[in-house]
Amino acid sequence: MHEMALAESLVELIEEEARKHAAQRVKTVRLAVGALAAVEPEALAFCFDAAARGAAAEGARLDILYSPGKGWCLDCAEEVPLSERFGACPNCANYHVQMTGGDELRLIELEIA
Repeated sequence: MHEMALAESLVELIEEEARKHAAQRVKTVRLAVGALAAVEPEALAFCFDAAARGAAAEGARLDILYSPGKGWCLDCAEEVPLSERFGACPNCANYHVQMTGGDELRLIELEIA
């Protein structure tokens, strides 16, 4: 389960930011997770709770904002929704689609005290 490694890296990043701002405690962590990021949000939340023990983020609320998969169909010349990486265009069924969104895992915001 790579979510534990992601959660540990996230906690390290949060600890670094908390030190920069002399924060004693992190109250809320907001993440953007794309539908095509190969991350299981529930597993990430579980692992985050375990990884944050003893850190400034212990007990912090983890808000996960989901973003859909998107791509640009070269044949249709328009943005289309994607439900899988390297998927076909839902309009023309061709595989000439470049992914343009939905693969991110990004720390958006921290609420600190």
